[in-house]
Amino acid sequence: MKNIDFNNLGLHSKVLQAIDNMGFEEPSQIQAESIPIILEGKDVIGQAQTGTGKTLAFGAPMLSKIDCNSKNISSIIITPTRELAIQVNDELSRIAKFRKISLLPIYGG
Repeated sequence: MKNIDFNNLGLHSKVLQAIDNMGFEEPSQIQAESIPIILEGKDVIGQAQTGTGKTLAFGAPMLSKIDCNSKNISSIIITPTRELAIQVNDELSRIAKFRKISLLPIYGG
């Protein structure tokens, strides 16, 4: 991975603003490799260690593609635990900070 920068991945400007606000300077390997593919509308299966930014890797392109004017559900993310659902929602909320997108974790238990 050579000098890849979030600004060169094709993300929405408001998502880039949030990523910058979060203090990230350059994408991790999982982010650099998956974001462009997801933005093309292709499916991705990625595996990386904890703390490498997997949520941002799928969340940033997903949030970049959402039509903020639509009243319909745009995405559903399924997680195996309530704790992970809350964690993913919190991270996506930070990434969506400057876009008018409503996020809601729904879980049982």
